[in-house]
Amino acid sequence: MDLNTVRQVRSPSSAEEVADWPAGHAWLSGGTWLMSEPQPGIDTLVDLNGLNWPALMASDAGLEIAATATIGALADFSAPSDWTAAPLLRACAHALLMSFKVADVATVGGNICMSLPAGAMVSLTVALEATYVLWPRAGAPRTVAAADFVTGNHANVLAPGELLRAIHVPAASFKRRFALRRASLTKLGRSAALLIGTSGPNGDLLLTITASTPRPVQLRFAAMPDADEVQAALAGAIPADGWFDDVNGTPAYKRHLTVHFAEEIRAELAAGRRDA
Repeated sequence: MDLNTVRQVRSPSSAEEVADWPAGHAWLSGGTWLMSEPQPGIDTLVDLNGLNWPALMASDAGLEIAATATIGALADFSAPSDWTAAPLLRACAHALLMSFKVADVATVGGNICMSLPAGAMVSLTVALEATYVLWPRAGAPRTVAAADFVTGNHANVLAPGELLRAIHVPAASFKRRFALRRASLTKLGRSAALLIGTSGPNGDLLLTITASTPRPVQLRFAAMPDADEVQAALAGAIPADGWFDDVNGTPAYKRHLTVHFAEEIRAELAAGRRDA
């Protein structure tokens, strides 16, 4: 789509060149959402592609993902053999409603900053206990936990002009066992519920609930819980009016999916623990 209100495109070679942030400015990375509908409030695009951030950097500490890394590149990442949870990268990329052409342009950071309930890059990074590095226009960089970034539907903790620079996923998170469940109203539709559970060598359980709630909800159990414990924790963490209501499903439907998937994930990871 032509953005006919845009009068200027800036292409800085470093973020420091963008010291001010007047109304009407917007960061441009993949642009797949930005160009998908009218943006009458935007008159200046600031293109991030000239910053040339390395897309994916793996080390013993984990994986650093540039905000400008494409979702397609993340899905195709070849992880070390002991990163047992690495298949989540591709699984979450495929949970998004997009063609392969869009996946090769759309960015990880863009999906996170959109902060939609069904944003699968949010689901992925929260489940893997990632941290985000944020660059404000003035002041020192700050780090926030992925679980604390999204505050509601299309809402997050970013200040005006603040930039998501990178996502760091610790290696320890990749070395956990995992189970994923997802549902949508159509085969290739937006997620109505997307749940991910991970478990470590000590038999704990970290359950991440997304898409069915306006923001991610995490339940952490020091030891593998039984079914009743999980259901009680869900009821305590998500109030009756805490389910996301949109065209992808009613709150009652999303609650049903979440309760059902939570038990399937718990049972799968508990069985894997016994079989190990």
